[in-house]
Amino acid sequence: MLRFALSRIGMAIPTLLIVSVAVFVLIRLIPGDPAQLLLGDLADPASLEELRQRMGLDQSWPAQFALWFGNLLHGDLGKSITTGQAVLSLVWDRFLVSAPIVLAAVAAATLVAVPAGIIAAWRQNRATDIALVGMATLLVSIPTFWLGLLLLLLLGLKLDWLPVVGYVSVSEDAVAGLLYLAMPILTLFLHEIGVLMRMARASALEVLRLDYVTHARAKGLSERAVLTHHVFKNSFGPTWTLIGLVLGNLLGGIAVVETVFTIPGLGRLLVDSIFARDYPVIQGCLLFVAVIYVLVNLFVDLLYPAFDPRVGAE
Repeated sequence: MLRFALSRIGMAIPTLLIVSVAVFVLIRLIPGDPAQLLLGDLADPASLEELRQRMGLDQSWPAQFALWFGNLLHGDLGKSITTGQAVLSLVWDRFLVSAPIVLAAVAAATLVAVPAGIIAAWRQNRATDIALVGMATLLVSIPTFWLGLLLLLLLGLKLDWLPVVGYVSVSEDAVAGLLYLAMPILTLFLHEIGVLMRMARASALEVLRLDYVTHARAKGLSERAVLTHHVFKNSFGPTWTLIGLVLGNLLGGIAVVETVFTIPGLGRLLVDSIFARDYPVIQGCLLFVAVIYVLVNLFVDLLYPAFDPRVGAE
């Protein structure tokens, strides 16, 4: 188990280094001059040159990367061009808005999708299986922005159950905050149900064909006991891996949902920074999302032996 954990941690470190290099290079490939953007189109050449020197933009890419990476190791991602706020503080504040939405949606989707997938596998090729698979396929096929707009139309405008757009922090007003977050969470919840249900069904089908399941039934165990103690326990591993991937993907792709519902989260910050050409914030958002993605999947890998002891024994 210790060897397995050390190997996964050892793989994560070079991955993070490669990610930092990729983010740095991608930002440098974006057309435009950050100094010109900061001072405006009417700035004189002397002021532009002075600012470029102060920001290190007059140096070579390797020198710029060494300076940026050194600051990164000290937790300094620079300052926003448009607001002057520290990038790390800005990104972290917005992450605290996005994280509860993603975590709540994935947790709820897991609680519903995994049992539904096991039931669909148990009732393979019957009406229950066909209905569940059809629903999962439909939910996966609908883009999140379109699903969000449908929920806005139905729950917000037609039924007037939930507020249409806006955001209130849960720390300021718990009830109002939850009402504003309900539709973004529901949108991601409905979309991810289909993804997780299909994985849970595929894993359960493999386990149901194994000999020890047949042996358990031959011993007289009820179907409920077989599904709970044997099928679920031995089929959840691949689904657990997918949950980690889903968490990372949602944190990186939540911009669409946050834009639809005007939620001031991490994805919305990235979109606004791209339009404003705020390079330090764009760089900070991309790096932060990549680091969270790697850390989430590292956490999933470290917990995987709990669902499949054979992994930790390798």
